[in-house]
Amino acid sequence: MRWNRVFEAIPASFSLTTILAFISASIFLPFYTAIFVILFDTYWLLKTIYFYFHLQTTERELQRNLKIDWMKKLEEDSKTSHLWGSVYHLVILPMYKEPLPVVKESFDGLLKTSFPKKKMIVVLAQEERAGEKAAEIGREIEKIYGKSFFKFLVTSHPADIPGEIPGKGSNETWAAREAKEKIIDPLSIDYEKVMVSVFDVDTQVSPEYFAILTYAFLTSPHPQRSSYQPIPFFNNNIFDSPALARVMAYSTTFWGMMEQSRPEHLVTFSSHSTPFKPLAEMGFWDTNVVSEDSHIFWQLLTHYHGDWRVVPLKYPVSMDVNVGSNFRQTIGNLYKQQRRWAWGVENFPYIVTRFFFNKSVIPLRSKLYRAYSEFSGTYSWAISAIIVSLGWLPVALGGKTFNNTVLSYNLPHITTYLMWVGSFGIIMSGVITFSLLPPKPEWFKARHYVFYFAQWFLMPVSMIVLGAAPAIEAQIRLMLGGRFRLGFWVTPKSRKEKVGVS
Repeated sequence: MRWNRVFEAIPASFSLTTILAFISASIFLPFYTAIFVILFDTYWLLKTIYFYFHLQTTERELQRNLKIDWMKKLEEDSKTSHLWGSVYHLVILPMYKEPLPVVKESFDGLLKTSFPKKKMIVVLAQEERAGEKAAEIGREIEKIYGKSFFKFLVTSHPADIPGEIPGKGSNETWAAREAKEKIIDPLSIDYEKVMVSVFDVDTQVSPEYFAILTYAFLTSPHPQRSSYQPIPFFNNNIFDSPALARVMAYSTTFWGMMEQSRPEHLVTFSSHSTPFKPLAEMGFWDTNVVSEDSHIFWQLLTHYHGDWRVVPLKYPVSMDVNVGSNFRQTIGNLYKQQRRWAWGVENFPYIVTRFFFNKSVIPLRSKLYRAYSEFSGTYSWAISAIIVSLGWLPVALGGKTFNNTVLSYNLPHITTYLMWVGSFGIIMSGVITFSLLPPKPEWFKARHYVFYFAQWFLMPVSMIVLGAAPAIEAQIRLMLGGRFRLGFWVTPKSRKEKVGVS
């Protein structure tokens, strides 16, 4: 516990020290700080280009995969034709207080999938603390869809179980155990033939999702030691969303796409799928963490001594853009959502303590690589945008002596030039956005493409206000611990009867 608290303080300590050191150096060492700014902006430019090529690679493969009839491929491919019929899909949909239209859309999507419904076990995982109104929605969903699948189960996760925190992880574990005890074990279904997909209740799957998932599972070199990650598309209600919300939604989508082309970095996020057997052997999800979607990867990696990986599906699932009832509430919701995702920094002390303080046969090189990769991601999230945006500080704080130098005169010109070149990534992001838009409503005209392209110039604002700021807050809260620790924040979801232009 003592060492765990030490490592909980490290991310915030590094981030805050970096920011304070940058400000101090701008005052006392402006020349060297200016050199650092130029080098850092150059690094940021090269990183942007590097990420863009990964994004483009995934986008090409995504479009190719969307054109394939994966059910037909399952049936005809010699590697899968004799195996796919034995696979079951356990779909867990954690629900809190989401309205009936949101839940119905997700179930309608399940019904449209090409994979046989007689091989699908669907669990609507409700929370007891959500109250009678949510329970009534569960009964309505069971009435409408209960006979459409091989088995259908509505669970109610009890409130206030000792050692648990309210959230998706504890709800998912309760639901998986209920499915195990009430369906899988009584029917003697082979654990190795069951794939578990955990979706937010607003997740709408593409028609071929379970077919491509089954194909990836049956052709994977390590089928029982892998998780399977789709690309999260936040676009269910994209046309109802203000520009800043759209930018944040597609930024997250693009991050997910870039990670798909770097499987060595890939960690489970949001909706994902995992074989049932290893989950059951491990005891399912930890019930005392907030970031259960990424934490489950680290659980499995440490439980199986490094023998775990994530297989990129390069295929989408669609979820809601985070939208409030007005612009102010939307900004607040976006900030809270980003802060919750940034709370994934809680995985860092978990990783380090289990890598280096528990017995583990994971090679030291892999331990160091994984720990560094997780730390550098959270560190960059917190400080990179701040360093880029404050590149003018040496000029503002460096004093007369520095301001009389050629470097001081040229620093704003150099950084501006680098940022303009770096805007190439923003421009290309805007272009790629158009290929990812869902079917457009009738009011969407040619002029709206201009607005949807121009929205990307809000990126610098979003990187600070909705990127670095919530990341730093999450790290500080982790460092302080106790009552400052974050609980699970449920993203509000709703539907509009009429679609308006934004």
